[in-house]
Amino acid sequence: MGGRPSSPLDKRQQQHLKGQVDALMKNFLPQYRVQLAASVLRQISRELVPQELAQCQLLHSKKLPRVREHRGPLIQLQGHPPQWQPIFCVLRGDGRLEWFSHREEYENGGRPLGSAALTGYTVLTSQREYLHLLDTLCPDSPGDRTQEEPDPLLEMPVNFPLFLQHPFRRHLCFSAATGETQRVWRLALQGGIRLRGTVLQRSQAPAAHAFLDAIRLYRQHKGHFGHDDTTLGSDAEVSDVQARTGTPRNSLGPQRSPGSPLLQVLTAVLMQELLPVLQAQIQTGLRGTGRARAWAWTELLDAVHAAVLAGASAGLRSFQPEKDELLAALDRTIRLDVDHLLSLREQVSAKLLTEVQGPLESCLRRNVDAQLPRLTQTLLNTVEAALAAVQTLLVQGMDRLSRHLRGSPSSTRLRKEVYSFGEMPWDPELMRICYHEAEQSRGHLGQLVAAFGFSGVRSLVFGAQDLSQQLMADAVATFLQLADQCLTTALDCIQAAQQLEKVRGRVLKKFQSDSSSAQRRFIRGWQICIFLPFVLSQLEPSCKAELPEFEGEVLAVGSPALTIEGIYEDVIRGALLQRIDRELKKALGASDVSCAPNGCSEVPWNQVEADEETEAQRGTCLK
Repeated sequence: MGGRPSSPLDKRQQQHLKGQVDALMKNFLPQYRVQLAASVLRQISRELVPQELAQCQLLHSKKLPRVREHRGPLIQLQGHPPQWQPIFCVLRGDGRLEWFSHREEYENGGRPLGSAALTGYTVLTSQREYLHLLDTLCPDSPGDRTQEEPDPLLEMPVNFPLFLQHPFRRHLCFSAATGETQRVWRLALQGGIRLRGTVLQRSQAPAAHAFLDAIRLYRQHKGHFGHDDTTLGSDAEVSDVQARTGTPRNSLGPQRSPGSPLLQVLTAVLMQELLPVLQAQIQTGLRGTGRARAWAWTELLDAVHAAVLAGASAGLRSFQPEKDELLAALDRTIRLDVDHLLSLREQVSAKLLTEVQGPLESCLRRNVDAQLPRLTQTLLNTVEAALAAVQTLLVQGMDRLSRHLRGSPSSTRLRKEVYSFGEMPWDPELMRICYHEAEQSRGHLGQLVAAFGFSGVRSLVFGAQDLSQQLMADAVATFLQLADQCLTTALDCIQAAQQLEKVRGRVLKKFQSDSSSAQRRFIRGWQICIFLPFVLSQLEPSCKAELPEFEGEVLAVGSPALTIEGIYEDVIRGALLQRIDRELKKALGASDVSCAPNGCSEVPWNQVEADEETEAQRGTCLK
């Protein structure tokens, strides 16, 4: 739209970007190897925890997180020169947006005109807000404004816009026919963005946790200690790389890269490093002025992003065989020596704590203690409100099923109601109330955590929304399983409804128990994300100097799973968790707020119910 970059990415520029990606991988992969070893040790040590301490009361839903597929006609601003053109848009269940020239092309299985994985995008529905964003992307010098040519296509009023903005990719501009259509599309797109952006957050795989830790340490070594939204990573398909770079399919290997869940995160990290250089060296050379120049800047960033994404894909793909072999070898060797490793870690931790306790306590009293109560209460209010909304929806859904059963419905009608109940977690219209509650304190949270260099409030809100969806899915799955077990053909409608009332009460008790545990884990986890990097940065000048004194003991054991830097971080994390748990105890009024590492509930339910639950899991869902 408007001006184009004065020079596209030529071979020299592409080679330069390849060198930048290669340098990142060279510096990042050693960190990743170390964190893979640490994650295997952590996983094996968790297996030593008695399993009854890690028991959820709700059944775990077997349905994978997804968004409800949505499709319909929109108009899109596209082409050079740009024009508003009618299209048919489809949001896939995996959060990928595709658009076709018309509905028939989609229905006949034709190729889309374009597509985008929604990772990292933001939906704007205000044209004024979007134009203001463009104005800030490429500020003009005073003399440039006099030469600006109006761009009526971009500045013409759009009644129901849907602008998809990304910090490093080309913007996507759509418009709906009515306000209601715009609202429904906004909810659908926001669900796709959240789904794509939280793949790594949801993952329980040791390799995913190792990757996130490696990213954090890589950035800390470059002086960036604060947590931000860089880790909103998705399962980026290789086809996305192919479509944007023109790389042949066979040169990228299989359809889905072995390291694909990590691609967007690595790409975002490097793009953040490249951005100041690009702004200084290339942005000033763009033709055009004002918003046309800003649009050209987004197109240039999109080209750079595609090149970096392709390079990161190649780097992770080449590392995959080594990673698979490394994980298998680590599992074998660490299991043989786990007791010794854990004992050594405990010994070194105690010595380290003695050395750093003075500066650490001083830092915590000076910087953390005053803010911890307010932040704890704000986080608690956020997640409590979201989960209270989930419970309200859950109760309404269960009561609706009971009413239909009492009314002697036809089997067709009952199946329809059961299906609707089972789809509640994936219904954006229903769940928007829960998601809105999680958004309410976003601004206040941003103010509270800014002093600690934390700019990942969007990730935090996504986490609360994902938690709401997962607990809803688990509660729905539990209700359907238990109902299926207790309802038989021998019962009339009144008796069946009475049985559902009993199931309703049991599910609510389990939901409340799991909600309580989930709140604690959520608050503890995010407070560590907020405070740990800050405290490490404050202690960097003094306490880091003490580490070489203890490094010999760790190196002597000869295991990559133990590093002095990792033990040092564990010491700082432990001190923080003591304060966090103490504050949580006050806020929740609980006698014990500690959580099993993988646990969902500290209090087992009645043994009779546990036995019935086991039987319920052997049945099939209510039909």
